[in-house]
Amino acid sequence: MTRFLARWAGALVGAILCAAAAVAAPAAEPIPIAMIEGLSGSFGNAGEAVHRNLLLAVERVNRRGGVRLPGVARPLELLRFDGKGSSEESLAMLRAALDRRVTFVAQGNSSSVAMVLVDALNKHNQREPLSRALLLNYSAVDPALTNEKCSFWHFRFDAHADMRLAALIDVLQGDTELKKVYLIGQDYSFGQHVQRAARARLAASRPDIAIVGDELHPIGRVKDFLPYAMKIKASGAQAVLTGNWGNDLTLLVRAMREVGVDARIYSFYGNALGAPAAIGDAGVGRVLAVAEWHPNVDTPASQEFHAAFRARFPRPEEDYQHARMQVMVEMLAAAIERAGSAEAGAVAKALEGMHYDGRTLGGLHTGTMRAADHQFIQPLVVSVMDRLGAPGVRHDNEGSGYGFRTVRSFEARQTEQPHGCTMERP
Repeated sequence: MTRFLARWAGALVGAILCAAAAVAAPAAEPIPIAMIEGLSGSFGNAGEAVHRNLLLAVERVNRRGGVRLPGVARPLELLRFDGKGSSEESLAMLRAALDRRVTFVAQGNSSSVAMVLVDALNKHNQREPLSRALLLNYSAVDPALTNEKCSFWHFRFDAHADMRLAALIDVLQGDTELKKVYLIGQDYSFGQHVQRAARARLAASRPDIAIVGDELHPIGRVKDFLPYAMKIKASGAQAVLTGNWGNDLTLLVRAMREVGVDARIYSFYGNALGAPAAIGDAGVGRVLAVAEWHPNVDTPASQEFHAAFRARFPRPEEDYQHARMQVMVEMLAAAIERAGSAEAGAVAKALEGMHYDGRTLGGLHTGTMRAADHQFIQPLVVSVMDRLGAPGVRHDNEGSGYGFRTVRSFEARQTEQPHGCTMERP
């Protein structure tokens, strides 16, 4: 009995010491990702929608133990910085993030903001080689960012505007009855590029189509789109092509519905942030969108991701899902592990040429980060709006009663385009 009690006491003391050591051991330091986005103002809803996507992705990585580095597994941490949709405010937020020694910056809801941040990071990384940082771009799609403005410190995970536009116009040109198109967009770098590129592509692929309007409006400042909608109606346009996003798209399509514009809408972002509900029945079979994925892609991985997202964010107004944002965080985690370090230069080299096989997302999405220009090459899908329950529409968008079904799928090799990047490498 004495021997048993001694063994029991020894085991108890050992357990107490182990527990104490576990309590005393410091938690692994998180790897922060600074999301600099407009979280207030005209496009605050778009910024919050992005945050939900990135948060879900970060939580997934952390649930499986975080990022594995030699001798330690470190969780990811998503930090919020409100750039208010302004270049000046976003630069101030970048400085605040860099002061906190953040290595990874995520931004995307403005190409003009992205260009300012890239320029600032180029200068910072040259000046402060021991505290360099990367910009991870999930939505800023001006092609210049991976062409003449390309940077070793910038990686784009969205298809750029010319890639998206090529897919849209490939579908548009098949509409043989279409003879009149109206172009309308936001008056900043991305919107201006879409207008120019659309003119050129339409002239090359369908010279018989007349462009009956070419309009740019102030970004985020127009509250009443009725005058624009009335001009579109008066033009007799059979189709409207727009790169508008956020409230600028929702208010535009709502105004078009109010004045009775009878035209198809070829959009970059017509499947989210209030647009389907604003369009209503008038959009059935008439509103098209292009993206890397949509919730009615009919695969088990797609259905599982949609279910997981809706379980995490169940309110209808929270329903904004994008595969590319999930892929961006998964590839970042994989690149840190491949580099064996969270240092920006090492992670950038690990990201270059990386192929994502979709394994950590159950096969949801795939693609390759092209090393030459840091443009992610990925499949794209053009979809059209339809009523919930129609063939191919298992899920609606934002509780609107309307969803999108696939019209055409493009493999990654079909979306790839030449680049004009001459990259300076450290």
